[in-house]
Amino acid sequence: MRYETLLVEIGTEELPPKALKGLSDSFTENLSNLLKENDFTFAKVKSYASPRRLAVQVFELASQQADKVVEKRGPAVNVAFDDAGNPTKAAEGWARGNGITVAEAERLVTDKGEWLLYKAEVQGQPLAEVLPELVATALKKLPIPKPMRWGSGSAQFIRPVKTITMLYGAELVPGTILDVSSNTHIQGHRFHAPQGTTLKRADDYEAALESVWVIGDFAKRREIIVTGINKLANELGGHVVEDTDLIDEVTALVEWPVALSASFDKAFLSVPKEPLIVTMKDDQRYFPLEDEQGQLLPAFIFITNIESKDPAQIISGNEKVVRPRLADAQFFFEADKKVKLADRVDGLANILFQKQLGSIKDKSDRIAAVAGAIANDLGANGTVAERAGYLCKADLAAQMVLEFPETQGVMGMHYARHDGEAEGVPQAIYEHYLPRFAGDDLPQSPEGAAVAIADKLDTLVGIFGIGQTPKGDRDPFALRRAAIGLLRIIVEGNYPLDLEALVAKSRQSFGSLLTADNVQEDVVDFLLGRFRTWYQEQGIAVDVIQAVLARRPTKPVDFDLRVKAVTEFRNLAAADALAAANKRVSNILAKAEGELPNVVNASLLTEDAECALASAISSAQKASDSALQAGNYTEALSSLASLQEPVDAFFDNVMVNADDHAVRQNRLALLQNLRELFLQIADISVLN
Repeated sequence: MRYETLLVEIGTEELPPKALKGLSDSFTENLSNLLKENDFTFAKVKSYASPRRLAVQVFELASQQADKVVEKRGPAVNVAFDDAGNPTKAAEGWARGNGITVAEAERLVTDKGEWLLYKAEVQGQPLAEVLPELVATALKKLPIPKPMRWGSGSAQFIRPVKTITMLYGAELVPGTILDVSSNTHIQGHRFHAPQGTTLKRADDYEAALESVWVIGDFAKRREIIVTGINKLANELGGHVVEDTDLIDEVTALVEWPVALSASFDKAFLSVPKEPLIVTMKDDQRYFPLEDEQGQLLPAFIFITNIESKDPAQIISGNEKVVRPRLADAQFFFEADKKVKLADRVDGLANILFQKQLGSIKDKSDRIAAVAGAIANDLGANGTVAERAGYLCKADLAAQMVLEFPETQGVMGMHYARHDGEAEGVPQAIYEHYLPRFAGDDLPQSPEGAAVAIADKLDTLVGIFGIGQTPKGDRDPFALRRAAIGLLRIIVEGNYPLDLEALVAKSRQSFGSLLTADNVQEDVVDFLLGRFRTWYQEQGIAVDVIQAVLARRPTKPVDFDLRVKAVTEFRNLAAADALAAANKRVSNILAKAEGELPNVVNASLLTEDAECALASAISSAQKASDSALQAGNYTEALSSLASLQEPVDAFFDNVMVNADDHAVRQNRLALLQNLRELFLQIADISVLN
């Protein structure tokens, strides 16, 4: 058995940059899994991805599949032979199918009986015979939403395929994949080495690529880019505006990265930095620079795909390209400032939010009213929140935002400051879009939080109110994201708000527009359901979340305290026993007939164990009451953990369903008191 390095490379036209890393990871995973499934042993794999190639190296790969023994079980012995000991038709048919006689079959003896058994040694196939099919299968499994065809062939892939290389050690593995035959030619850099090169050994792949001006290792190429831009940024006295997605995209666009810096006219710095950053990053894939105070510097860094003998020409060319784009941003900013933000609000009547719910102007009016009320509930400035809510969408009618949609909210903040709006209004306008994605910043001002909550509530209540709830993966209004963002604002901001009251305020603002039944209950349930997703991402056990959801606390901060308390309780020694006891109590009470007394009659407590439990419940209740009043659910549950021993003793020594009706009802009332103690916090009977 030989063990060599295998190289599989798919040479293509330029691959989509944003998809490159995912395609590479998927190809590597698919091929390595297929090799394992087909009994090929190997030490490790390494992936390569550049704009015009996907490749995988497999190290110390066996030259053929491992031999294996195949066992095929036949009919049971009592079915395989008749009373005279002769083989039955079932046994003969099975044996014939395996190419043996019944007499040649072995026996398999287990605790459950005895069967006929056929064992065959299957010799492993050579790698060369199965590799082309494995590679083709790995490529078919790639996440390609829209494959394309090229030329006159029938092959389909994400981009036209130019070369296929399957090299095992120094041996070419023959085969045709996607209408291209395997050969040892690999593509070089499109400009520095268009002739490519011939690969002699699979182990030489990375060095061979670099000899034709290609850094094939995605991570290595990315590190070269990061090091290069940071070095230039330090020389220019600033730091790069962080954007890992942009770094990944640029890494996928170049084969031989070279970092260069350029500058632009300081006059453009009169424009807010956000649209300048957007145009540099999104349009040109440049890396803008900021100083230590977060102010934009009149410079940027870019990555070129060639090592020029005259880089000044490349720098000059990029400076010429960026100038008109920055000039456009400057023109839009100056033009927008001529119209006050408040004067743009009426124009929002021409922008549709949703045909049944009206325009963006209608939405702004609702947000303003609800935001003001929420801010008042928080003891914040309701006037500021209401004004910010009224203006929060006005920049959608500004030329800058029409050109650069990513700047909505940000430009509203800048224009509000320019217009001399009251302190707090510009910040709240900006903050009302937060959080925009998972892990994003949250509003820092209570007025900003009020507007953000009102905006998200308006979307949730409105869309639920016309019956367009999310179904499956379809969520065109991003209601799930809005719900989690709303919960994060309340919980992490520690705002004492109740979902029932919030949804009621928002629902009222729609007047008679909403047509669906049970809107308030459905929206609150939807919001509570988002807690499950949010907490699971934090590693909280599902049964802990379910235990709290069972009590349906509608104050998010309170919900969060309960989840943390149950999580700690779950780690106590008494937790399992008390959860099981609560489950048992729940089942007993569910079967109880008639109405139970509210108070336990001490004179009917006759058994020592039930007397002890009644006393323990009374003590635990007193200990937990003060903790509950302070919202300290962790301390309350900890005090209830002391009930484990008296509860266990009760169930070991007391018959709940006593013959005497009064005694039975009294014992059920005692158990009900026990259960109610825990239900004040969560239903721990659902804990596993």
